[in-house]
Formats: sequence, C-alpha cells, structure tokens
Amino acid sequence: MNGTTSRILAGVLVPDTPLVQQALDNARRESEPYLFNHVVRSWLFAERIGQLRNTDHDAEVVAVGVLLHDLTLNQRFNGPRRFEVEGADLARAFARQAGVDERRAQLIWDSVALNSTPSIGLYKEAEVALCTAGICLDVVGLQYEIIPAMEIARIVTEFPRLDMKRRMTQCFCHIAETRPETTYDNFIRDFGERYVPGYRASSSVDLVANAPFDE
Repeated sequence: MNGTTSRILAGVLVPDTPLVQQALDNARRESEPYLFNHVVRSWLFAERIGQLRNTDHDAEVVAVGVLLHDLTLNQRFNGPRRFEVEGADLARAFARQAGVDERRAQLIWDSVALNSTPSIGLYKEAEVALCTAGICLDVVGLQYEIIPAMEIARIVTEFPRLDMKRRMTQCFCHIAETRPETTYDNFIRDFGERYVPGYRASSSVDLVANAPFDE
C-alpha cells in the first residue's frame, strides 16, 4: 500500500485512512443495503485484481472511486445527465472537500463516469481501469476467473448480494422510464427496450443522416 495504513477486510488488504473511512460512511449513508454491499464487494474485487496483477496504483483513489460510483443509482434519480456523470460530479466534490488534489480528484471522476463502460475504462489509468474491473466483475462477472473462487466466496459471504440483480434492474428501468434522454447512448437503453413499455431510443443512424449539413 506504499506506506498507507491498511487493514484486512473480507480477506483483502485494503487502505485504512480517514479518506477511505469517509467514503465508506458516505456510501453507507446514501445507499440501500444491497447497493452498499455491491460497492464494497466491487472495491474488494478491484483491489484484489490490482494485487494479483501487481498493478501499481493509488489505493485511496480506487477506494473512493468504487465506493462512491453508484450514489445516483436509486429511485430518486432525476437527471438531467446520465447517472454516471451525475455521480461522478458528486464523487469529485466529495474528494475536493476532503482535500484531495485535482489530479486525483479527476481520476475519481473518470472512475465513476466510466464505471459501466469497460470498452473505455479498462484502457485508462490504472486506477480507472481497476475501478471498472472490480465493478464489472460484480455486476456481470467480467474477468471473474482472475480472483480465486474461495476468495470471491468469502467476499460475497461477508457482503451478500441481497437480490442485487432484481433490485438493480428496477433502478435501471426507473431511469429509462423517467429520464430516457439520458439512456440512448449507454447500457440502460437495453433495459428500456426490454422492460419499459413505450420506450423508444433515438438511432445513431438517424442522427448522422439528419446532421444539419448540405452534402
């Protein structure tokens, strides 16, 4: 941990600093239990992936980025931008208020904003890539094979999933129903098209064809 005070949580060595504790407290206060467990599992997965791959990274940035990545994934969400961007602004504001410098605060913003876009996030800075990896492992099982099965089982036992698939799907559908304009270019579109009556996304094909230029 590069000299950072640490502790063992669900079998994983993680940083134990005032900043990380504040992020944990914030996540617990703002999240339903299933979502709090999700962000903690994702953090542990992210940190463990970094350790197994010997990835040099800022463990505090990873902790804050993952723990605060879903602050806007709830039935209260009301836009106006996609929930990842709204959440990224909240996470960056938290970091700045805690005295984090601008470079690290921006890494936290990127980690939250790109958490559901592995086609980009996995190729960013180590901190962003690890955040993306841990979150995507917990949500869709991406790179599940990296962490030994016994370690995953311990993490899930200590922080149970609590019907996460169904609960998270409800949140995605809520966003697609109430703020469809924030979903057309991201994964929530899939939930809208499958589950939300009357949902209809604009097409990128039409956007290109209707661009206001004579050719």
